[in-house]
Amino acid sequence: MARGFREKRLVIASHNTGKVREIRDLLRPYDVDVVAAASLGIEEPVENGQSFSENACIKAVASASASDLPALADDSGLVVHALGGDPGIYSARWAGPEKNFHLAMAEVERRLAQTDSADRTVHFISALCIAWPDGHVEVFVGRVDGHLVWPPRGDRGFGYDPVFVAEGRDVTFGEMEPEEKHAISHRADAFRKLVNACFDR
Repeated sequence: MARGFREKRLVIASHNTGKVREIRDLLRPYDVDVVAAASLGIEEPVENGQSFSENACIKAVASASASDLPALADDSGLVVHALGGDPGIYSARWAGPEKNFHLAMAEVERRLAQTDSADRTVHFISALCIAWPDGHVEVFVGRVDGHLVWPPRGDRGFGYDPVFVAEGRDVTFGEMEPEEKHAISHRADAFRKLVNACFDR
């Protein structure tokens, strides 16, 4: 059985302001004081895991240890089927040190143009890891399927959102209102599992 969350403060183990904002919004109903790792001066650890779940746990455990508080980390990315799953766990790295996702989206488009495939189906994965200072961790994985569009559309969201259209929708994540995205996103899917296991008690 998953461990219930009883604490009042939670560190978000991310230096990505868009991700921190999204997680803070999702946690708003649960009366938790959310603090970003960056605001505590916690450095980002080396993400050398081989999966989204491993990388999420690396970040959560590092922040929990550094802060002596429970920490929640997300590792997420875009899985492009015609590119054999790339960029996958390297989604943020494709954006370079400046986190320029315009370059990352252009790189996806460039690599797809070099393939013989007309397949533009993709999915987003989000792995959420909550870690406690005593080393206990819980992991929850969410997914949303869709397809890519060009040129990028919309200035909401972050990362690859402007080129992703979820199944059954006709607008990109970059065009959606935050509330609409929160209802269907990969992070929201993982978050529902987290809440059901650790918060709804």
